[in-house]
This record gives sequence, structure tokens and C-alpha cells, in this order.
Amino acid sequence: MWDNAPLLRNIANALISFSVLAVLSGAVWYAVHLPGLFPLHSVRLNAAPQRVVPEDVLKVARKEIDGNFFTVDIERLRQSLEQLPWVRSVSIRREFPDRLVVQLEEHQVLARWNGDALVNMQGEVFNAYSEETLPAFIGQDGDSFEIKQRYGEFGQQLAALNLKVAQIALTPRHAWQLHLSNGMVLELGREEMEQRLARFVSVYPYSLAAMEGSVRYVDLRYRNGFALGGALNG
Repeated sequence: MWDNAPLLRNIANALISFSVLAVLSGAVWYAVHLPGLFPLHSVRLNAAPQRVVPEDVLKVARKEIDGNFFTVDIERLRQSLEQLPWVRSVSIRREFPDRLVVQLEEHQVLARWNGDALVNMQGEVFNAYSEETLPAFIGQDGDSFEIKQRYGEFGQQLAALNLKVAQIALTPRHAWQLHLSNGMVLELGREEMEQRLARFVSVYPYSLAAMEGSVRYVDLRYRNGFALGGALNG
């Protein structure tokens, strides 16, 4: 091999090229990590938030941003912003030469969850404060998505009667109960819920509508009928 001049030249050229690349890489790394080089000057929200307080975003940015345009830990900043109330998800991109652009996806509230949290349109539970009048979802951990789906299905069935679901509950035994906007409580049980509610919808205009002031409770868990109980006015 030592007598092979072309091979030795190729090896030498490769070593020189590698050394040059290593030096250049080291110089670039050193340059981008210099504290005074490529400083970040601003953080911009790509759209005005509806519920998230912009000052809260700025406060988190000031706390979490450490480094310059290239070295700032975007993932850490994203995770911190997602802890803010009403923030569902965050995406961040660099905008050369000195800016971060933040895109917030806010929770769109659908209902209250067990009295102390909220549920969004995706059926996810989140913690935030709202003064809105919202339907109530009652269930166990992990039930919110299924309850959200049933809420939509039952609501469509009741729309023909101009009634809404004020509260929907799924018990630990997987039985369904509805509180309607007219004050009635419907027991749907654990099976054939759609058919049982359809039976209620079909008979309501001809019998139950006239009894709204005197009937509080409708048990639809019977195969060929239903049971009534309780006076709204006591």
C-alpha cells in the first residue's frame, strides 16, 4: 500500500477534507452559541386568542426562553405554554432573523365535567374557568369522549321536540340518565338507549307534553312502555 501513490493521495485528501469540515462545524457551533449573536427580539402570536390571556403567554415566554435564535429550547417553551388555561395545543416556528411565531389552538368548550372541570368539542377534559351556562357531563375518568358522542346523538333525537339535554350522566354500571331542558329526568339504562329515547320522542307530543308540570321522572327501561314518577312542584 505504501508504494501506491494514488491511493496515498486519496487518503490524504480525505483526511484533509474531514479536518476542514470538522473545523468548520466547530466554528459554526461556536458562532451560533455565542450569547450576543442572533439574539431573539420578539415572540409573535399568529392570531389574537379568544380566551387565552396574551400577557400570560408573554410571561411564560420570558421565563422559558434561554438562548439565541438557534439554541432556544422550543419544545420546552411549547410544553410550558400548553399548561396555560384554555390552551389545547401549541406550535412554534422560528422566523429569521430574531423572532418566534407561536400558534395557539384554544379549547372550544362544550360542557362542564363533574362540576369542577370542562369538556371540549373533542371530548377532552381540561381545567379552566367559565361563567357560561353549559350542559353538565357526569361520569368516571376516561368516559368524557363517549359521553360527548352520546350527548350529540341524544340531542339530535330530542331536537324534534325542541328539547335539549341539560345534563347527561353515565353511571359506573354504564347506565345512562338524561336531565332535559324542561326539567324531566329520563332513565335510559345500559342497552337500546336510542330505541328507548325514540319511544319517548314518539309519544311525548301526544301525552307527556301536557304533563310537563306534573311529571319529573320517566323510566324508559321497560320493554313495552315506561313508568312515570315525581311531581316537579312537589
